[in-house]
Amino acid sequence: MSQPEPPYDAVAILSALQRHGVRFVLIGGVAASIHGSPLITEDLDITPDAAPDNFDAISAALTDLEAKLRTPQGPVEFPIDGKMLAGGSAWTLSTAAGAFDLVLEPAGTRGYADLRKTAVEYDLGVGQPVLVASLIDLIRMKEAAHRPKDIAALPALRQTLEVIRDREARDQG
Repeated sequence: MSQPEPPYDAVAILSALQRHGVRFVLIGGVAASIHGSPLITEDLDITPDAAPDNFDAISAALTDLEAKLRTPQGPVEFPIDGKMLAGGSAWTLSTAAGAFDLVLEPAGTRGYADLRKTAVEYDLGVGQPVLVASLIDLIRMKEAAHRPKDIAALPALRQTLEVIRDREARDQG
Protein backbone atom coordinates (compact mmCIF):
# COMPACT_ATOMS: atom_id res chain seq x y z
CA MET A 1 0.00 0.00 0.00
CA SER A 2 1.44 3.36 -1.02
CA GLN A 3 1.94 6.15 1.46
CA PRO A 4 0.19 9.48 0.87
CA GLU A 5 2.28 12.31 -0.54
CA PRO A 6 3.22 15.10 1.87
CA PRO A 7 1.20 18.29 1.41
CA TYR A 8 2.21 19.91 -1.87
CA ASP A 9 4.24 23.13 -1.45
CA ALA A 10 5.62 24.46 -4.76
CA VAL A 11 7.13 27.49 -3.01
CA ALA A 12 9.22 25.27 -0.70
CA ILE A 13 10.54 23.25 -3.66
CA LEU A 14 11.35 26.35 -5.72
CA SER A 15 12.98 28.01 -2.71
CA ALA A 16 15.24 24.99 -2.12
CA LEU A 17 16.28 24.98 -5.78
CA GLN A 18 17.10 28.69 -5.63
CA ARG A 19 18.98 28.44 -2.34
CA HIS A 20 21.34 26.02 -4.05
CA GLY A 21 21.64 28.01 -7.28
CA VAL A 22 19.98 25.39 -9.50
CA ARG A 23 19.51 26.54 -13.11
CA PHE A 24 16.20 25.31 -14.49
CA VAL A 25 13.08 26.07 -16.50
CA LEU A 26 9.75 25.43 -14.81
CA ILE A 27 7.51 23.20 -16.97
CA GLY A 28 4.29 21.24 -16.52
CA GLY A 29 1.07 22.20 -14.81
CA VAL A 30 2.55 24.86 -12.53
CA ALA A 31 4.06 26.62 -15.56
CA ALA A 32 0.72 26.39 -17.38
CA SER A 33 -1.16 27.86 -14.40
CA ILE A 34 1.31 30.75 -14.18
CA HIS A 35 0.38 31.61 -17.76
CA GLY A 36 -3.30 31.58 -16.75
CA SER A 37 -4.36 28.05 -17.64
CA PRO A 38 -7.10 26.58 -15.43
CA LEU A 39 -5.30 23.22 -15.23
CA ILE A 40 -4.78 21.85 -11.72
CA THR A 41 -1.58 20.08 -10.71
CA GLU A 42 -0.21 18.50 -7.59
CA ASP A 43 3.45 18.30 -8.53
CA LEU A 44 6.24 20.54 -9.70
CA ASP A 45 8.15 19.78 -12.90
CA ILE A 46 11.43 21.30 -14.04
CA THR A 47 13.96 20.87 -16.80
CA PRO A 48 17.43 21.53 -15.38
CA ASP A 49 20.56 22.74 -17.11
CA ALA A 50 22.54 19.54 -17.76
CA ALA A 51 25.92 20.95 -16.62
CA PRO A 52 27.68 18.77 -13.99
CA ASP A 53 27.85 21.61 -11.42
CA ASN A 54 24.09 22.08 -11.76
CA PHE A 55 23.45 18.41 -10.94
CA ASP A 56 25.57 18.85 -7.81
CA ALA A 57 23.36 21.81 -6.87
CA ILE A 58 20.24 19.73 -7.57
CA SER A 59 21.62 16.98 -5.31
CA ALA A 60 22.06 19.49 -2.48
CA ALA A 61 18.50 20.80 -2.95
CA LEU A 62 17.08 17.27 -3.06
CA THR A 63 18.93 16.39 0.14
CA ASP A 64 17.37 19.45 1.84
CA LEU A 65 13.95 18.36 0.52
CA GLU A 66 14.46 14.79 1.81
CA ALA A 67 13.80 13.45 -1.71
CA LYS A 68 12.95 9.83 -2.37
CA LEU A 69 12.01 8.02 -5.58
CA ARG A 70 8.25 8.08 -6.12
CA THR A 71 6.99 4.57 -6.92
CA PRO A 72 3.53 2.95 -7.02
CA GLN A 73 4.45 1.19 -3.75
CA GLY A 74 5.42 4.47 -2.10
CA PRO A 75 8.60 6.54 -1.65
CA VAL A 76 11.90 4.67 -1.83
CA GLU A 77 15.21 6.04 -0.56
CA PHE A 78 18.04 6.30 -3.05
CA PRO A 79 21.57 7.73 -3.03
CA ILE A 80 21.24 11.35 -4.12
CA ASP A 81 24.24 11.99 -6.34
CA GLY A 82 24.79 14.51 -9.13
CA LYS A 83 26.42 12.03 -11.51
CA MET A 84 23.62 9.53 -11.02
CA LEU A 85 20.96 12.20 -11.59
CA ALA A 86 22.73 13.32 -14.77
CA GLY A 87 22.62 9.74 -16.07
CA GLY A 88 18.81 9.55 -16.01
CA SER A 89 16.31 11.08 -18.39
CA ALA A 90 13.58 11.76 -15.84
CA TRP A 91 13.20 11.43 -12.08
CA THR A 92 9.85 11.23 -10.30
CA LEU A 93 10.42 12.17 -6.70
CA SER A 94 8.55 12.48 -3.45
CA THR A 95 9.88 15.21 -1.17
CA ALA A 96 9.04 16.71 2.20
CA ALA A 97 7.27 19.41 0.13
CA GLY A 98 5.36 17.03 -2.16
CA ALA A 99 5.79 15.53 -5.61
CA PHE A 100 8.62 16.85 -7.78
CA ASP A 101 9.76 15.72 -11.24
CA LEU A 102 13.06 16.36 -13.00
CA VAL A 103 12.71 15.95 -16.77
CA LEU A 104 15.99 16.41 -18.60
CA GLU A 105 14.58 16.45 -22.12
CA PRO A 106 10.80 16.84 -22.22
CA ALA A 107 9.01 15.37 -25.23
CA GLY A 108 9.26 17.60 -28.28
CA THR A 109 12.23 19.60 -26.94
CA ARG A 110 16.00 19.44 -26.77
CA GLY A 111 16.01 20.22 -23.04
CA TYR A 112 17.04 23.22 -21.00
CA ALA A 113 18.90 25.25 -23.66
CA ASP A 114 15.96 24.85 -26.06
CA LEU A 115 13.32 25.83 -23.47
CA ARG A 116 15.40 28.69 -22.06
CA LYS A 117 15.30 30.53 -25.41
CA THR A 118 11.61 31.40 -25.09
CA ALA A 119 11.12 31.03 -21.33
CA VAL A 120 9.63 33.97 -19.47
CA GLU A 121 10.88 35.23 -16.10
CA TYR A 122 8.27 35.48 -13.35
CA ASP A 123 8.63 36.77 -9.81
CA LEU A 124 6.96 34.01 -7.82
CA GLY A 125 8.04 35.32 -4.44
CA VAL A 126 10.78 32.74 -3.92
CA GLY A 127 13.84 34.98 -4.13
CA GLN A 128 15.09 35.30 -7.69
CA PRO A 129 12.75 35.36 -10.71
CA VAL A 130 11.94 31.89 -12.05
CA LEU A 131 12.26 30.92 -15.72
CA VAL A 132 8.92 29.50 -16.85
CA ALA A 133 8.52 27.63 -20.14
CA SER A 134 6.54 29.58 -22.72
CA LEU A 135 2.95 28.54 -23.32
CA ILE A 136 3.86 27.60 -26.89
CA ASP A 137 6.59 25.27 -25.58
CA LEU A 138 4.19 23.76 -23.04
CA ILE A 139 1.76 23.01 -25.88
CA ARG A 140 4.62 21.56 -27.96
CA MET A 141 5.58 19.24 -25.07
CA LYS A 142 2.00 18.04 -24.55
CA GLU A 143 1.53 17.40 -28.28
CA ALA A 144 4.78 15.42 -28.49
CA ALA A 145 4.15 13.39 -25.31
CA HIS A 146 0.75 12.35 -26.68
CA ARG A 147 -0.31 10.69 -23.42
CA PRO A 148 -4.05 10.75 -22.69
CA LYS A 149 -3.61 13.29 -19.85
CA ASP A 150 -1.53 15.53 -22.15
CA ILE A 151 -4.06 15.33 -24.99
CA ALA A 152 -6.81 16.20 -22.48
CA ALA A 153 -4.88 19.31 -21.36
CA LEU A 154 -4.34 20.69 -24.88
CA PRO A 155 -7.73 22.44 -25.36
CA ALA A 156 -7.27 24.45 -22.14
CA LEU A 157 -3.69 25.38 -23.05
CA ARG A 158 -4.67 26.41 -26.59
CA GLN A 159 -7.58 28.49 -25.26
CA THR A 160 -5.25 30.18 -22.76
CA LEU A 161 -2.84 31.01 -25.61
CA GLU A 162 -5.71 32.45 -27.67
CA VAL A 163 -6.86 34.63 -24.75
CA ILE A 164 -3.30 35.92 -24.25
CA ARG A 165 -2.87 36.68 -27.95
CA ASP A 166 -6.24 38.50 -28.07
CA ARG A 167 -5.28 40.56 -25.01
CA GLU A 168 -1.90 41.44 -26.52
CA ALA A 169 -3.55 42.46 -29.82
CA ARG A 170 -6.02 44.73 -27.95
CA ASP A 171 -3.19 46.26 -25.91
CA GLN A 172 -1.19 47.03 -29.05
CA GLY A 173 -4.16 48.28 -31.07
